[in-house]
Amino acid sequence: MSGDEAPARGEAGADRDPHADSDPNGPRDVVVVGGLSAAVFTARQGLDTLVIDPGESLLRRNAHLENFPGFPLGVNARQLLDLLGEQAGDAGADRLDARATRVSAVGSGDADGPDPGDDIRFVVEVDRGDANDHGDANSRGDAIRTRYVVAATKNEVGYLADVDGIGILDRGKSYVDTDERGRTGVDGLYAAGRLAEKPHQAAVCAGHGAEVGVTILEADDRGFYHDWVAPEGYFTDRGRQVPPGCEEIGDGERREREEESREAIRERFAAPHPDPQETHPSLEE
Repeated sequence: MSGDEAPARGEAGADRDPHADSDPNGPRDVVVVGGLSAAVFTARQGLDTLVIDPGESLLRRNAHLENFPGFPLGVNARQLLDLLGEQAGDAGADRLDARATRVSAVGSGDADGPDPGDDIRFVVEVDRGDANDHGDANSRGDAIRTRYVVAATKNEVGYLADVDGIGILDRGKSYVDTDERGRTGVDGLYAAGRLAEKPHQAAVCAGHGAEVGVTILEADDRGFYHDWVAPEGYFTDRGRQVPPGCEEIGDGERREREEESREAIRERFAAPHPDPQETHPSLEE
């Protein structure tokens, strides 16, 4: 039993084909530049979400990540990034192997602006470089129209320079001026993690990305309560409806999901991660 606003497991999870019923060149609800945790939350609640990421996360330079919650002896950081990407995809988010080069705000009078009746606020221009066309999100055009943008790159802000009203802070490195929930001075534009001056720690930045995702759900009037899978009867046996964003499942479904998750973890960690260790670019030839 699910809340009215919560997509069922098969609708926004691994069984969902994100392009089955949508125009591959159509507008997006959310575009996340360089992050994953915000996308998990927006996609799980049914927002059409695209992650733009060239695969250059600073975590790839980490030799062994030892302070991320849930891994008592640490975890290979590249493996963790793969798991986060897989989780976002299972939630329903698409991923584009590209670099965002420009974000611009649009209006009804602009050539790239919204059609009557839609709520497009931004166009995100991308450079796909040598990325291969895999027949998925990579087949989309070089300009993506969207209602919300989450900037989650480390200290890269050049692609935001043409957005009027955004505050860029120079503290030796560049940051975006936000409130605690990641809101900038531009409606619909958010910054998350290190770019929003959060501490340079993976768990903190991932948590802030999740918070920004929830903030977008609230701004979009999704009727969001919280994203929580509860045991059967947790709400309904107390005479309450299942809140939006929540789901009740019985013992059989719970055991099935648990076994799926255990098997996935066994498989993902069965062998060392194949990617080589990366280091600081200044040390590479």
